[in-house]
Amino acid sequence: MTAAQLISFARGAPSLDIVDIEGLKAAAVRAFDADPAGVTAYGTSVGYPPLREWIAAKHGVRPEQVLVTNGSLQADAFLFDHLVSAGDQVVVERPTYDRTLLNLQRQGSELHAVSIQPDGLDTAELRKLLESGVRPKLAHIIPNYQNPAGVTLSLEKRHELLDLAAEYGFTIFEDDPYADIRFRGEPLPSMLSLDTRGVVVHASSFTKTVCPGVRVGYLVGPEQLIADIAKRATNLYISPGMVSEAIVHQFCVSGDIERSIRTVSAALGERARLLAESLRRHIPEARFVEPDGGYFLWVELPSDVHVDRLAPAAAERGVAVVKGSDFLLEGGHHSIRLAFSAVTVDQVDEGVRRLAEAVEAVRGR
Repeated sequence: MTAAQLISFARGAPSLDIVDIEGLKAAAVRAFDADPAGVTAYGTSVGYPPLREWIAAKHGVRPEQVLVTNGSLQADAFLFDHLVSAGDQVVVERPTYDRTLLNLQRQGSELHAVSIQPDGLDTAELRKLLESGVRPKLAHIIPNYQNPAGVTLSLEKRHELLDLAAEYGFTIFEDDPYADIRFRGEPLPSMLSLDTRGVVVHASSFTKTVCPGVRVGYLVGPEQLIADIAKRATNLYISPGMVSEAIVHQFCVSGDIERSIRTVSAALGERARLLAESLRRHIPEARFVEPDGGYFLWVELPSDVHVDRLAPAAAERGVAVVKGSDFLLEGGHHSIRLAFSAVTVDQVDEGVRRLAEAVEAVRGR
């Protein structure tokens, strides 16, 4: 690896070496052979019907409760557009996914950020907010290996959140694209699976388990909500991409997705472990919670390291990071998000070494 080669901790995407290219090629051939009419036609706004049924079975719901979309970000956008009007109060995690913040701000919502702890959203802080009179329409939660913080919402807090939603009449939007990418600990049940009172809408994606290029995500919720959003989808694009959805369906029913998940989880688990070791070695004053899965690790740096200076200093040394301030309404000026999904094993330590140089170069300035 040359000194000039960029090492990017910026992008939450898998490196090519862990994408099952051969499996996807075979799934594409099977899709066209099995259902040429379904693959090549406009299709329906609810998505490719066999994939819709597979997703419904995975989550133990009726197919009428599922809408398959062009990536989970579109599922988010559909739900925000449907549920959130200008002036509506919405709870978000602090920090949270930057595009979620942008989309909710664009809707004109009044955002209330609630702190994240090592075991997920601070439910006591949320309860105080609700008791103070805040009445959110929606609470946006990334429960597993949160983007950007990397933390997981505990089982106890999942139950607490469901109770609060029922008590105060808001919808939990369980944004869950990372759930299957687990490399430590035991899987926790989704809030969708625990919900007996109809307070959860769930979104996920095949971006992290298959590959980003398929652009296939989905929304699971009450039948009427899904039917209403499907009407909007019809007006927007008639139907999502049938070709990519049919390929994903074949990839799933063949069992290739399970192999892909094992490959991705093992590779990212090794990268996350190496990243934590390198941070402890090269930037010992960095504070972070080592994730049990997903793509991201959130780093708190000393107060004399400002990310507005650090990011360009890191770029000069051939390493890319994302500023913590991008994921917050305010603050985050001494934090960065490191994505370990796109860096290969041989890049991790060198990337952190360059980052440590940048940290030293900007300290106290």
